[in-house]
Amino acid sequence: MKLGSFPFLLFLFHLLLLLLLGLSNLSALFLFPVLMHYYHLGVTGAAISTVVSQYLVCFLMIWNLNKRTILSFLSIKGLHFGGYLKSGGFLLGRTLAAVLTITLSTSMAAHQGALAMAAHQICLQVWLSVSLLVDAQAASCQAPSLFNHNLPLLLSSAAKGDHSRVKEIALCSLKTGLITGICLAIILGVSFSSVATLFTKDVEVLATVRSGLLFVSGSQPINALAYIFDGLHYVAGAVSSAFMLYAPSIVGLSGVWSALTLFMGMRTVAGYMR
Repeated sequence: MKLGSFPFLLFLFHLLLLLLLGLSNLSALFLFPVLMHYYHLGVTGAAISTVVSQYLVCFLMIWNLNKRTILSFLSIKGLHFGGYLKSGGFLLGRTLAAVLTITLSTSMAAHQGALAMAAHQICLQVWLSVSLLVDAQAASCQAPSLFNHNLPLLLSSAAKGDHSRVKEIALCSLKTGLITGICLAIILGVSFSSVATLFTKDVEVLATVRSGLLFVSGSQPINALAYIFDGLHYVAGAVSSAFMLYAPSIVGLSGVWSALTLFMGMRTVAGYMR
């Protein structure tokens, strides 16, 4: 492999990003106990720690980028927002739909009271953590092709007109994603009660957390397929958000998690239809 080859440069970029994010996480882990317990700032200390760690990695990335190129402030007219929105509008809409749906779920859980809110945050943290494992797996089909280092594996096959190869890669990703989702569902179903005790020892909160076991573990296969498909989030986010506005008032916290499961299910269906 040549020193200047694309895979090597890509490896260096991801290594640098990993190191900077690791430094950010370590700084947050250091600041959490210092500000929350030593200085008795509580939740405020947690917020300050998170913001400081994020600004740290941001400034380090800008500093590192500034060593490799010349950074300058552009005028508003020179930013070409229209071009950015044209090329990245779908990604922006997809991200907003997902973020707004999860934010709305937190809001509706807060309306159920402090107990439900605490349980919801524990369930959400576990749900997102294991789901992101599948998201990382889904990115494997975007790895550089051995035959064309400038194109991802899937895109490289499509560009060459090798549709059988494209279908093979897609089916392999779906199968491995589904298997991963089923395994995660089984693991969470068995260990979720024990995992929840890592967050709190409050008996009432733990009892409420266990009520979300079915949704957190049972939705993992759906989550896996949704991340693999990477479907159309616009409709999925709108329908699940509308459901979330009314369901919690009828069935409580279970309504919030029913809406999140609906969101991931519709995301899967949208991806299949596309």
